[in-house]
Amino acid sequence: MGERFATRASVVSRALGRRLLARGLPDAPKDPRSILVAHHLLLGDTIMLSPLLAKLRANHPAARIAMTVPRAFAPLYAARPWGVEALPFSPRDAASARALFDEGPFDLAVVPGDNRQSWLAAAMGARHIVAHAGDTPATKNWLVDDARAYGGPGAWGDLVADLVAGREPEPFAKGDWPAPPAAPADRPRAPYAVLHVGASTALKQWAPDRWAALADALAKRGLLVAWSAGRGEEPIVERCDPERRHASFAGRLDLAQLWHLLAGAALLVSPDTGVAHLGRTTFTPTVTLFGPGSAVICGPGLFWRDTPGRAVTVDPFPCRDQAILFRRELAWVRRCGRSTDECAEPKCMQAIGVEAVLDAVDALLAAKP
Repeated sequence: MGERFATRASVVSRALGRRLLARGLPDAPKDPRSILVAHHLLLGDTIMLSPLLAKLRANHPAARIAMTVPRAFAPLYAARPWGVEALPFSPRDAASARALFDEGPFDLAVVPGDNRQSWLAAAMGARHIVAHAGDTPATKNWLVDDARAYGGPGAWGDLVADLVAGREPEPFAKGDWPAPPAAPADRPRAPYAVLHVGASTALKQWAPDRWAALADALAKRGLLVAWSAGRGEEPIVERCDPERRHASFAGRLDLAQLWHLLAGAALLVSPDTGVAHLGRTTFTPTVTLFGPGSAVICGPGLFWRDTPGRAVTVDPFPCRDQAILFRRELAWVRRCGRSTDECAEPKCMQAIGVEAVLDAVDALLAAKP
C-alpha cells in the first residue's frame, strides 16, 4: 500500500468518524478560539495566503491560528508571522497526517484552493469548514459547511481573505514577516541583485541569453549579480552564465537561507514563481516576469500594495485565454495552465524583451527611498 493511499485512508476514516460524532453541521463560530488553515499548496500560493492570516489575527487576536504547510516551507514560519503555527504535512507521508490528528479540535477551518483538504480539516476536528464553492470532483466538497463563490477580479490572496468575516488587515509593511532563523550562508557584498532563473514549469522560464544580457546591464549599473535557482536547476544557471562571471547560489540554499539572501538584496528579478512572492515578505524591490500567469491574480492586490515591485508582461496575450482558477471557471480570469505537452515553447515569455525588464528595474530603483 502506497503512502498516498495510506494517507487518504487514514484521513477519510478519521474525518467520517469525527463528523458522525459531531451529529450535524454547526453554525459558524462568532468568536473562534482555535482556527485552522488547511492546505498543501506550492510556495507562491502559500505565501499568497498572508492576507488571510493577517485578517484572522486582526479579528481574533487571542485565537490559536495553525496552518498546515509542506515540510520544506515550515522554516519560513519559524518566527511565527501573525502568530501562526506551521504544521508540516505531506500526502506522501502518512505519519505526518496522523501526527496532525491530535492538533485539534478547531472551532473554524479555512480551506484555500483545493477542497480535498476539507477532509483533512475534518479529520483534525474542525467544527466548521469554509471554502470556495465549485471544486471538482464533488466529493471534495462533501465536508465543507460554508461554500462561498469566488469574487474578483483581484489578487488570489485577497479573494481567499474574503472567506472570513471582519475588518480588513493593514497592508503588509516591512518587518511584518520576522526573519526566520537560518544556518549561516555566504552572501555577496552589497549592493547586489538576485536573478532567480528557475520556475515551476519550463513555460515560465526566460531565455538564457536574455538573463545574460540583463546581468551585464545590471553590472554596468553598479550591482553585483547573484544567480538563484532551486535544487536540480543548476544547469539553467550554467546556460545563463557559462563563463561563471557571477556568483551562483543555485541549489545551495534552503528557503530560510534564501529569505536572508533576498532580504539583503537591492533588487530581485524573477519569473512568476514562489521566489517572487518570497521577495514581498522581505520587502525587496522585485521585478516579476509574467508569461502564462496572471499579473492580476498573482499581483500585489490590496494587502501587498505597499511592497516595492513591478510586473512585466505582454497583456493581452492571445493564448493566455483560460478562465480556470483552482478548477473553478471564472469569467474574469485570463491565464494559461497548459503543460509542455500542450505548448511547445513559451511565446508569452519570449515576448518579454530585456529593455522592458530594464525599464521596470530603473523605475523601481528610482522610486526606492
